[in-house]
Amino acid sequence: MKLNVKAFALTSGLVWGFGLFLLTWWIIAFDGATGEITLIGRLYRGYSISPLGSFIGLLWALIDGAVGGAIFAWLYNLISGSASNKKV
Repeated sequence: MKLNVKAFALTSGLVWGFGLFLLTWWIIAFDGATGEITLIGRLYRGYSISPLGSFIGLLWALIDGAVGGAIFAWLYNLISGSASNKKV
């Protein structure tokens, strides 16, 4: 079975992007907007626990998730293709 690289990349980007977005708003709802730089904020330029930071994190995570998903799907297709060519 092969994965559709574009579809997997889009899905991974959306899941990671909206997951980070919702997590940020969850933290804002319970602890308030602190504006503190987090570990993710060190990786994603401009991200912080704030309303503006949640949108910046959403954009970074969409890109990051899409690239990671595309690489994963491409490697999966590469490995599964070579494994299916060998018969036992």
